[in-house]
Amino acid sequence: MKLNLKFDPEHPFNNAGFWIILILMLICSGLIFIKAEKAGYEKTSLVKTLGQAQINKETATPPPPALDKEAYDQKLMEIANLPAVSSTTPSSTTSSLWPVKAAYPEYGALLPFNRIVAYYGNLYSKNMGVLGEYPEDEMLARLETEVKKWEEADPNTPVVPALHYIAVVAQAGPGRDGKYRARMPDEEIDKVLAMAKKVDALVFLDIQVGLSDVRFEIPILEKYLRLPNVHLGIDPEFSMKSGDRPGTVIGTLDADDINFAAEYLAKIVNDNRLTPKILVIHRFTQAMVTNYKDIKPLPEVQVVMDMDGFGGQASKLNTYEQYIRKQPVQFTGFKLFYKNDNANGHTMFAPAALLKLSPIPVYIQYQ
Repeated sequence: MKLNLKFDPEHPFNNAGFWIILILMLICSGLIFIKAEKAGYEKTSLVKTLGQAQINKETATPPPPALDKEAYDQKLMEIANLPAVSSTTPSSTTSSLWPVKAAYPEYGALLPFNRIVAYYGNLYSKNMGVLGEYPEDEMLARLETEVKKWEEADPNTPVVPALHYIAVVAQAGPGRDGKYRARMPDEEIDKVLAMAKKVDALVFLDIQVGLSDVRFEIPILEKYLRLPNVHLGIDPEFSMKSGDRPGTVIGTLDADDINFAAEYLAKIVNDNRLTPKILVIHRFTQAMVTNYKDIKPLPEVQVVMDMDGFGGQASKLNTYEQYIRKQPVQFTGFKLFYKNDNANGHTMFAPAALLKLSPIPVYIQYQ
């Protein structure tokens, strides 16, 4: 067979126009491919970007919840319980020390949104308060009864039960170190914590320092104060800066001592990411707390000045007026004594009567 290799000018492959058209078509095809590939890449990149944004959104740490300052201020005005102002009332008599201006607390603060109703005492003694006077089940049932009374008297304020346990007790004798105070063993504190758990109650650990000092006694309880439901009480009555034996004279604490306690609690709150702690200070005389104006509530620590006197209603009201209302710190408390307030023809205050006070106490303690 013989191949025909003769040049055919009429064949399309030998036509210059053909080749030009073919080259242009190839160039266009390439451009289209490049554009499509670029579009696909951009689409893929966009999907990846959006996907990453969604992932970032889902895994990002949400901002911490914030205190409702408007609700807080409104509740402060409610508990201030100010008298109505009329056009005929002189301005000098309508001015008030309440509500107290202090730093807003951190989110999760119990006060003033709740009222705390506490049973006070020590498990070793039936005479130091109702907490140790009755068997556990009976004591908790009695506490629940008081909680319900307060809920009925003030339905707009939730009531939180509490056990206020004297963890450091002033003593008549000097003890081994001459400090006239006894620290309760951990087993006893643990018992109170277990009791509180049964009724979802707070626990206050109270300190009567004797001849010791809050700077020495508070850190010893730190492992308990780290717990979210454990708060602190300090009792100036048994802080014997004079060197006298507890019970012979009324003791005293200065604002400096109270601020130390608040700052120590604040550090615990910050280090352990807790909601604010409550610090209760008992008071029924002028000298029990000195330099009250220098006491500084903190965002992490809410301060309650608790009226601790017993006796007739008129006497207790006068104590509340002179040393609690007229010397404001932040919040107020009122202590009720089942025995002493009902002795000698007197009658213990009912919740409805205390709700008429200005300011209204947000912490109620029964002994």
